Amino acid sequence: MPMGGLYYEEFSVGMRIEHVLRRTVTETDNLIFSAMTHNPAALHLDEEYMKGTEFGTRIVNSAFTLGLVVGISVGDTTLGTTAANLGWDEVRFPKPVFHGDTIRVESEVVSLRDSKSRPDNGIVVFEHRGYNQKNELVMSCKRTALMYKRAAGAPRGA
Repeated sequence: MPMGGLYYEEFSVGMRIEHVLRRTVTETDNLIFSAMTHNPAALHLDEEYMKGTEFGTRIVNSAFTLGLVVGISVGDTTLGTTAANLGWDEVRFPKPVFHGDTIRVESEVVSLRDSKSRPDNGIVVFEHRGYNQKNELVMSCKRTALMYKRAAGAPRGA
């Protein structure tokens, strides 16, 4: 079965990917995610409370937004070609996400290096940026991934 992800050698610093997949965030997404993660914050769940705030309505759980933005990137970057996710850094939410917002994602490769402890792998740092339908930046983060090298992995489609 073909893989969507790229091997370590296929990335280059400065490489930019505009992901085709987009997603409209629903009230159900926010409600279920907040409940599943035991986050009872009024800003996610209580519409009456939020009417009196600067936002005027509930805002989407930021952990959902982080997961969605990174998730949208996976098919074009690391699907089937990553050994592990090593971490997220510099996670930012400059604007809130609201129910009904449609999120699109861009990714950029910011650094590459061979793994010192695993010769069959390399480390790629991506910067993922999520935008709403108004083209406002709603989330950004750097994600560090331990990627397979082509020579060590199975050929595409195997």
